[in-house]
Amino acid sequence: MTIGTAPELLADALSGCCNPAQQPLTDEHAELIARVFKALGDPTRVKLYSLIGGSAPGEMCACDLTEPVGLSQPTVSHHMKLLVDAGLVTREQRGRWAYYRTTPGPLTAAAQALTGT
Repeated sequence: MTIGTAPELLADALSGCCNPAQQPLTDEHAELIARVFKALGDPTRVKLYSLIGGSAPGEMCACDLTEPVGLSQPTVSHHMKLLVDAGLVTREQRGRWAYYRTTPGPLTAAAQALTGT
């Protein structure tokens, strides 16, 4: 199964995996869920996700993410790529800079798939 990077595709794929009978997850759904949680398995990525989600405009420029986490721009870009690939944030290029916005759908869908709620 090819996993897209679009947040809505990931959320849609995960939304169909909850089942009231509590059947075991399929391998495909388990892979999708693991991808979301793996992206948040690093404290730096959790902090980046939190910074973006908590920002007043609901988005942040890559140029504003390096100082709060104390890492270089290439390292922050690597972490952001993993969050984008997991569908947790979207990236919009504006001239020289990338702007990121959180997408709660995949995280919510992954949690619901595990808890059945």
